Amino acid sequence: MRSAATRSATVVVLLALGLTGCGAEVATTAPEGADTSAHYPVTVENCGSEVTYRRKPERVVTNDIGITEMMFALGLTDRMAGYAMPDEKGDLTAVPWRDGYQRAKWLSKDRITKEVVLDARADFVFGGWSYGWDEAAGLTPETLGKLDIAAYTLTESCRNGREKARGVMPPLDALYTDLANLGEIFDVRPRAEELIAGFKAEVAEARTAAPGRRPSVFLYDSGQDKPFTSGRFAAPDEIIAKAGGTNVFGDLADSWTTVGWESVVQRKPEVIVINDYGDTGAEAKKEFLRSYPPLADVPAVRNDRIFVLRYADLVESPRNPAAITALGAYLRTVPQAG
Repeated sequence: MRSAATRSATVVVLLALGLTGCGAEVATTAPEGADTSAHYPVTVENCGSEVTYRRKPERVVTNDIGITEMMFALGLTDRMAGYAMPDEKGDLTAVPWRDGYQRAKWLSKDRITKEVVLDARADFVFGGWSYGWDEAAGLTPETLGKLDIAAYTLTESCRNGREKARGVMPPLDALYTDLANLGEIFDVRPRAEELIAGFKAEVAEARTAAPGRRPSVFLYDSGQDKPFTSGRFAAPDEIIAKAGGTNVFGDLADSWTTVGWESVVQRKPEVIVINDYGDTGAEAKKEFLRSYPPLADVPAVRNDRIFVLRYADLVESPRNPAAITALGAYLRTVPQAG
């Protein structure tokens, strides 16, 4: 942390999170050696802590698809040493950022590790809680700081002080916050502002077209014994809301979380959105939902109202606005009676 005098000399991004003690363990700083640009050092607020970066990162390692595509969307592919990501994320040649995937190095088909970071000679790592950060594995912003490697934590993943529960702001605000912060860190503020304005306009258009009545929606990620779903701090909650629906688990103060099937049955969702990724694909998930006896009388199953989105649509990423548009179009087909 910097003194008040030092902080006053930095460019501070005032993105108020509206809480204290949100679970950030440490504020990390970039390696010594200031950038020659007058833009640096720069300070941003990340997970409730001020983090100072002394120069523009040159060798960035990212974890997973949404985080990686934020870098691509900001035009920062040339700053990347590479990314870590399982090879289950769909056709990457058909996405707007396919050139980024062709140019950046795929470092690991698993999550990032300290070894991956060191082998890539990274000076900056963009990850998060459940997106690479792991105390048991010794990979956190604090441990990276001790190696003179800067870190930035995905805002969707910020811990909120309730043990390891995640989420400190609405999901789209998390996306806009991260884009703005990255715009400062990499000195590409105009590009960040352009992206944010475009995404807000797309979301507003989808919201205007949303149905008058809000169908209830259950996000099914995975799990047969118990389903894994979205609380109000994961991206699906706001994707569903802006598309014109209501997340049946939007009352849970967590991001991605496990619930019980009995709770799903009690909440009677009219639509189920499947998160398509992993070894069990969308068709297998559909088959399970249709054949699982406790769900037989749930309106979404009884009426076969099951909609599929990809993993990258449903984690914090630049694909979120397009996902809202697509889901909104589907929700408008749901009859007024469940």
